[in-house]
Amino acid sequence: MAGAMLRQWIASGVVTPENVFVVNRHDRALPAGVRQGRAFPDGPTPDFIQLGMKPQQIDDVVSLVPEGEIPLISILAGAEVATLRERFPGHPIVRAMPNLPVALGKGVIGLHGDRVPGVDALMAPLGLVEWIADEGLFEAVTTLSGCGPAFVYRFIDALAEAGTALGLDPDQAQRLAVATVEGSGLLAAEADVAPGILADRVASPGGSTRQGLNVLDRDDALKSLIRETLAASQRRNAEMAAEARR
Repeated sequence: MAGAMLRQWIASGVVTPENVFVVNRHDRALPAGVRQGRAFPDGPTPDFIQLGMKPQQIDDVVSLVPEGEIPLISILAGAEVATLRERFPGHPIVRAMPNLPVALGKGVIGLHGDRVPGVDALMAPLGLVEWIADEGLFEAVTTLSGCGPAFVYRFIDALAEAGTALGLDPDQAQRLAVATVEGSGLLAAEADVAPGILADRVASPGGSTRQGLNVLDRDDALKSLIRETLAASQRRNAEMAAEARR
């Protein structure tokens, strides 16, 4: 995820590759001009430091972060602001939860923590930026938008498989499913009404779309399934938060 954010920042011009340094355990393929190593080099103080390792590795990087009031942007799932303040005292803390479409500038980025100047401008090229005042709701953003793309991909796959069951070639069914979801999502983003109303507008009374919606709407089956899906993800977020506090 950190790599996807970095590439979009560079592509949008908000970040210059030569001004980025990546601290990692092993060299990785990075955009041209981006430097990397095992520790920060001597030189000017960074404007921001982003934490992008696995949450369970948080204690491993404490000694690598320079002291001072350098703002830290954390994309570590489950690592609460209080946990980060304990590990990195003196640093302004911003929790950020991006999702995978940030790679295209079409992501969602939930933010919580210190209102550090420049953070909004930094995140804007990645997609929709939403500040979450209550950290107790931050995990809900993580669940809905952070995990959400995987659930949408499952739906696309299921839509394509259903098309194949109707006799379509599998590759063609997948192309049709992907394009259908892409176009529908763009239309929903630009519409001045809720997606549910758009669904009803597509469905003529007694028509084929309505018959299909009747299956999805029966006993709120789809809504119940999605609620159960998000609840399972949120429970795991809570478990990771507890692990990070230890």
